[in-house]
Amino acid sequence: MKLQGKTAIVTGGGRDIGSACAKLLAKEGANVAINYFASSEGAMATVKAITDAGGKAIAVQGDLSNAEGVEALVAATVKEFGGVDILVNNTGGLIARKTIAEMPLEHWQNVMDLNVGSTFLMTKAVLAHMTEGAIVNLASQAGRDGGGPGSVAYAAAKGAVMTMTRGLAKELGPKIRVNGICPGMIDTDFHNIHTKPEVRKNVENAAPLKRQGVPDDIANLVLFLACDDSAFMTGTNLDINGGMLFS
Repeated sequence: MKLQGKTAIVTGGGRDIGSACAKLLAKEGANVAINYFASSEGAMATVKAITDAGGKAIAVQGDLSNAEGVEALVAATVKEFGGVDILVNNTGGLIARKTIAEMPLEHWQNVMDLNVGSTFLMTKAVLAHMTEGAIVNLASQAGRDGGGPGSVAYAAAKGAVMTMTRGLAKELGPKIRVNGICPGMIDTDFHNIHTKPEVRKNVENAAPLKRQGVPDDIANLVLFLACDDSAFMTGTNLDINGGMLFS
């Protein structure tokens, strides 16, 4: 029970990585507020799994690329649990693969708002209620290597999240630690939608660990960064990719 008495917000908590994070943080004693945009069924299933196991959780729908959705989520969390100790900025996405030549400005701005804007807005909003604690930002291997075909906007956004992590660590320390995670290929809807099966198989074959990651792999690292096991770590961006990229 490494998080007994703590309250965590997990954005994008209705499926895949976010859901796995919410369940594990709750298992370790945290009250959990889950945000979702469209994955209502998954969010409710996650809350049910947590409460059936004896934990406390709520789900709040909202678009975190705008201030209204962010403020509603933070307000609901504080009303239900009294404060915020942990923020997991998991909301993000590729939206679509587009080369720069074919990319309208609207697409670029939407990707930035979804990935970088949501991280900015959520971090700013929780600071009014967080005197100490931990923030964990979900970046990507794409922020290290530029991403696959058609993902320049996404890679740039995740690179910004990584740099924001470093800057926030300096600004918010010593009471609040800020770290980032750079997942490689994880078996989620992200790749079910945006990555061809043969590409995923090629990555598996090339990786030293010979597999894709799973959401629980990421959740375990989120827990480590959210609890006192990582008490002397801040401003880091940790790679978790089965050995596909070393940095």
